[in-house]
Amino acid sequence: MNNELKNKGQLAKEAAYALSNASTGLKDDALYAIADGLEKDCAAILDKNQIDLKRAEERGTSKAMLDRLRLDEGRISAIADGVRQVAALADPVGEVISMWKRPNGLTIGQKRVPLGVIGIIYESRPNVTADAAALCLKAGNAVILRGGSEAIESNKAIADSMCRAVASVGLPDGCVNLIEDTARETAVEMMKMNGYIDVLIPRGGHGLIKTVVQNATVPVIETGTGNCHIYVDKTADCRMGVDIIVNAKTSRPSVCNAAETLLVHRDIAAQFLPLAKEALEEKQVELRGCEKTQEIISVKPATEEDFYTEFLDYILAIKVVDNLEEAVRHINQYGTRHSESIVTQSYQDAQDFLQKVDAAAVYVNASTRFTDGFEFGFGAEIGISTQKIHARGPMGLKELTTTKYIIYGNGQIR
Repeated sequence: MNNELKNKGQLAKEAAYALSNASTGLKDDALYAIADGLEKDCAAILDKNQIDLKRAEERGTSKAMLDRLRLDEGRISAIADGVRQVAALADPVGEVISMWKRPNGLTIGQKRVPLGVIGIIYESRPNVTADAAALCLKAGNAVILRGGSEAIESNKAIADSMCRAVASVGLPDGCVNLIEDTARETAVEMMKMNGYIDVLIPRGGHGLIKTVVQNATVPVIETGTGNCHIYVDKTADCRMGVDIIVNAKTSRPSVCNAAETLLVHRDIAAQFLPLAKEALEEKQVELRGCEKTQEIISVKPATEEDFYTEFLDYILAIKVVDNLEEAVRHINQYGTRHSESIVTQSYQDAQDFLQKVDAAAVYVNASTRFTDGFEFGFGAEIGISTQKIHARGPMGLKELTTTKYIIYGNGQIR
C-alpha cells in the first residue's frame, strides 16, 4: 500500500476512536475554529486556487467546470458559514432512537454512533474539502479526503487550514486527512483500504462513481450523477414553467441537481416551447429537441444519447410527450434516480407523478436545484445518494452515523 495512504489511514483510525468519544462541545469548538481559520486564511487559499484555475484554463476546461473550481471571497465566506451551520446543528451521536423491554426483563435500545473513518473521493469542487470534513467531524467520524488533481493546490490550502484549527482545540492529528498524491493508482488503492476506511463516498461525475463502484472493496455509498428532468404538464402555468426550467438549467449548470432534460405535454407544447426557447437562449443555452419539438421551434436535433447525458453545461435536451405516463416512463428509463419535477395545476397529476417517479427527490412546482443539504435544513451535505440502502437523497449528519444496540439486564442468562 502507498505509504501516504497507510500512514494517514492509521492516523485516521486512531483519531476516529477519539472523535467517537468527544463531547459535542469539543466538536463544535473545532468546527467554529475551522470556520474562523478559513476566513483568516482566505487570501492564501485564493492564491492557491488561482494556480489551479490557470492550469485548468490552459487545459481548455469548460466554462461550467471552471465555475466548479473557482473560489472567491464570497465563496470562502459561504463555506465558512456552512461550517458554522453544521456546528449549530443537533449532534446525532448518542441519540437513543428507540428502547423497549422484553418479557425476560432485558431493556433493549438502539443508539446512534459514528461510522468511524469515512473516505471521500471527489473531483474539482474544492468546497467539498471543507463541507465533507465538517459533516464528518460533527458526526464523530475521521475523514480521508482524495480530491482531483485539478483542485489539488486549493484542497491542500483548505485542508492545512482545517488541520491547524482542529489541533488548536486539542483534537488529535488524523481527524482530517488529505491524500496529496493525485495519481489514479493511489485512488484505486484507497478504494481497497479495508481495515482503515469503514465506508467510501464518491462525489463527482458518472465516470468517477462507476470507477469507485467497480473497484472498491470497502463499502460504498453511491452518490449518483444527476440526469434531472422538468416535466411541464398540460395544466401548467407557463410563466411558472419557464421560471423553473431557466433556474434548474442555468443557475449552476455544472452541479448534479441541474436539469438536463425538459419534457413537455403535447397539449401545451405550442404555447410553452417558444416562451422557454426565448428565455433559455437569453442564457446561451444550446437546445436539442425531438422531432415534435423541431416542428414547433428551431433547435438542433436531439439524439438518443442526449437523453441519457448529464451535460453539466449550458445544453438542454427537449422532448414532447403525449401524456404524464409517457413522461414518467421516460424519466424512469433515462434518469439517474436523482431529482425530478412536475409543473402542473392538477392535484391528481401531481400525486401520480410523486407516486410513480423513482428518484431520491421528487418535486411539484419547484426547481430541482433545491436538492441540497443546506436547502433541506441538514447543513452542508456529504453528497446526494441515489441508492436505496443506508441513505437516499441529501446526506446530512444522521446519514453519517450507524446504530448499535444497548442492552440493560439484571443478571439474565439464557
